[in-house]
Amino acid sequence: MRTSGWVATRLSKVLDEVFAGAWGESPSDSVNPNVYVLRATNIDNAGRIDYSRPAPRVFSAQELTRKQLVAGDLIVEASGGGPGTPVGRVALHRGGADGCVYACSNFFRAMRPNLAIVDPDFLAQVLVKVYRSPEIWRYQQQTTGLVNLKFRDYLEQPLFLPPLNEQRRIVEVIEAVAAQERAIVRSIAKLEQLGKGMAAGQLAGVELGRFEEFIEYGPQNGIYKSASSYGVEGVPIVRIDSFRGGPSDFTRNLLRVALSAPEAASYGLTVGDIVINRVNTPELVGKSTAVRELAEPTVFESNMMRCKVRADRAVPMFVEMWLGSVLPKRHFRVRAKSAISQASINGDDVRDCPFPRIEVREQRAILERLAAVATQQRLEEAELAKLRDLKQGLVDDLLSGKV
Repeated sequence: MRTSGWVATRLSKVLDEVFAGAWGESPSDSVNPNVYVLRATNIDNAGRIDYSRPAPRVFSAQELTRKQLVAGDLIVEASGGGPGTPVGRVALHRGGADGCVYACSNFFRAMRPNLAIVDPDFLAQVLVKVYRSPEIWRYQQQTTGLVNLKFRDYLEQPLFLPPLNEQRRIVEVIEAVAAQERAIVRSIAKLEQLGKGMAAGQLAGVELGRFEEFIEYGPQNGIYKSASSYGVEGVPIVRIDSFRGGPSDFTRNLLRVALSAPEAASYGLTVGDIVINRVNTPELVGKSTAVRELAEPTVFESNMMRCKVRADRAVPMFVEMWLGSVLPKRHFRVRAKSAISQASINGDDVRDCPFPRIEVREQRAILERLAAVATQQRLEEAELAKLRDLKQGLVDDLLSGKV
């Protein structure tokens, strides 16, 4: 380890000031806000603050003197969370928008680093690493309805600090990798929007018919079996959580259910079938996928429907793409029947769904053009996963002095 000049200390020893957040008063017609309060929704798990939606508040002059954040302050989540979710998220305040004054909410604490000892960016990296590690559970305390940070203990956590110039160099290296990560994330988002735009653009102005015109068989509801029928043996079954909409994999990770031979035959899926979720939350009802591959005979559950499309009129993957687009989703939301926290559609809703009247060859051509974008997106997603693994190991080594 290259730890020459590194010193052992505690968090409380590298801070000039620690103070609690405040909420202030809601602005009125006669009083304009003079502070923008940062809340839990304004920070993420990576130490970044989103300044786009702070809460406008009114602070007295005395409060403002005691609670105003300055660039370089760190805010740490001291209360909130829920079962299985720790508090202790940390973010570095960099000043926000020009001319705006910020404070943090009373669910946070603000920490002002001693700039002669520690670089705020370096300290933020260290504390974000603590939050993401099992170590954060040492500082949790459960109270009625809330999880609180044991803040005194948190302030006494050990730190291992290099000299200031080395702290800054470490931050530069981490930020360089993070910039690459952000660039790939932006590129993936652009590719996703490009694919959606291509699909919408190529189908703009196309004559629409009813999906019924393209169906050879169905829609057929799936099979209902009691909970006692499920187990480690039996026939794999596609359930509500087996797919998200769009391309799916039904060759693994499926639950199994005990069925008779006639049941397995009646509800058995085949490659090319379209599976449509008929009961779900209002946002997810109607999610659809095409069956691409099956490792063994597989059935589908009662909260979904199965259709088989006419080979001379529709390509299953095109159907999948279309049913995931804006117009069919809107159709299913309008037609859905609401119940407590759930919505449902039926066979008539599926048959009446709008569907473009274009030839199979044109459907295939559209899919080929979209596949090129999807391939590039998958490559970039794989690159992002590798980069994040590299970054995690690099950050751990840099902050511990191994590199």
